[in-house]
Parts: sequence; structure tokens; C-alpha cells
Amino acid sequence: MKHNLKIISILLAMFIVTQFIGLYVVDHYSTVKIIDGQIQNVSAPELPFGMESPEIQKESDYYGFFSGIVIAFIIAISLLFLLTHFNAAFILRLWFFIVIIIALGISFNVLIPQIKYASLIAAVIALPFAYIKIYKKEFLIHNLTELFIYPGIAAVFVPILNLWTIIILLILISVYDMWAVWHSGIMQKMAKYQINQLNIFSGFFVPYASKKIKAKIKIMKQTLSKKELKKKNIKVNVAILGGGDVVFPIITAGVMLKTFGLTSALLVILGATLGLAYLFFKSEKKKFYPAMPFITAGIFLGMLASWLIL
Repeated sequence: MKHNLKIISILLAMFIVTQFIGLYVVDHYSTVKIIDGQIQNVSAPELPFGMESPEIQKESDYYGFFSGIVIAFIIAISLLFLLTHFNAAFILRLWFFIVIIIALGISFNVLIPQIKYASLIAAVIALPFAYIKIYKKEFLIHNLTELFIYPGIAAVFVPILNLWTIIILLILISVYDMWAVWHSGIMQKMAKYQINQLNIFSGFFVPYASKKIKAKIKIMKQTLSKKELKKKNIKVNVAILGGGDVVFPIITAGVMLKTFGLTSALLVILGATLGLAYLFFKSEKKKFYPAMPFITAGIFLGMLASWLIL
């Protein structure tokens, strides 16, 4: 295992919690639900901040939106790579800051009674969390906000995807992930840049010390003051899980929820979790792995189980 069992358990727990929060947020905004085994259109709150989903008139509309999503992803990834290459830290932080406020606002809006200016209240609540996350290095706030960021993002994409487009999207993302990690190394470079230069990371981030380092810190605490200890450059291990590895299972579960119902969505979450767990237990130290192929394989198994059971 690349990380110890405790760290793996923490990452898996945060992953699962985010999936269920995501399912709740997506369902809150969904205008398509399974009622008595039938797909029915229902009234639902609109997404805030002008993020309202376009109306689907016919099945072919999904493929048009899918093309737009793919193009948007290509542009976003290319822009992120260029800004990273030119060390445009200010623009990158501002970009992340705005996206986080919107994503958190969408999720927080679900928890606020639908009163006048509810979305504004949600944005105001999201603002300090986004500020601390981006401009102040705070471990707990970082991971806490991650639990709500990806559900908000998923709520934007679920309405414009169907079963076949999400399957194609998962395959494309998995192929890109393998290329970016195993061939080009772009993923590692961008992750290191975010962590070392921006002091932020798009995903779960869990630093931990080995037994040897813990023993060293314990000795240092006995001889050094807290101020002196902070100045020491102590290297620790870091366990990370990228944001894309978290959000795509939520999007898939949301699509399954509106298409086949809750059981299918839960089976997708179970499959994604098993795929991720397999990767964690089989991964080796000092090696980088693309998570999406393993998660996608688990998702497809969940879909297959749903088809066989239902």
C-alpha cells in the first residue's frame, strides 16, 4: 500500500461522504425523478447564480451538450496548463476562488430555506470559506469545503447528461488521466505546482508523518519552543485524491438517479468506492497512479449490477 490503513480509511470516508452529499444536492435541483418506477418531470428549485440548466427537448439534445462539455474541458485544461506554465499565480488563485464560491453557494443554497435572496445568503456564507481555502493554508477548512464543492459542480452537469453521454465521458476522462499521469506527467506537474507554489490543491489533501518522523518531532518538542519548531523544515508524507476523481462519480450517480432511481445511483457509488479502494490497496510507494480508470471500472460494474438486479 502506498499509504497506511488509517490514511486510506480517511480518504475513502471523505470520498463516500461527498458522494452522498452530492446525491442529495443533485436530487434537490433535479426536475426529473423516478416516481413509481416511471420517469416524471417535477418542479424543483433552479440553480442559483444564473446557472440554470437548459431545457432538454429531445434525446439528441444530450449529444449537443456533451460536445460542448468536452470542448469546455479541453479549453479549461489547456488554460490551466498555460497559466501553470507561465506561473500566473494571481490569476489561478482568483479563478479557483470564484469557482469555489459558486460551487459552495450551489451546495449551501440547498440547506437554506427558499426565501428571498437565499442564493445571496449562500454566497455570503461561502465567501469566508473560499477565502480561507485559497489564501490561508488551513488543512481542516480545505477538506471540509471539498465535501461541498464537488456536489455543487455535479448539480450543473447532471441535467445535461444522459446514460450514454456519461459513459463516453468517463471513458474519455479515464484515457486522458492515464495519458496525463503515465505518459506526459502533466498531472503530477500541475499537482506539485498547486501544492508548492499556490498552497492549494483541487482535491482531498491529507499530510501525515511516518513513525520515524513522529519520534523526531516528539524529541524536538522537548527541546524547542513552538515558534522554533514551526521554523524547522520537517518533511511529511502527503495523501491526495484529485477533484476529478471525486466529481465524476457524483455526476454519474446523479445521472443514474434521474434515469433509473436511487438503487442504481447507490450501486454506482458502491462500485466507484470499491474501484478506488482497490487502487489504494494495490498502489506502491513512490509511484503515481491515475485514479479514474479504476473508479470508472468500478462505476461500470455498478451499472452492470444495476442492470442485472433491476
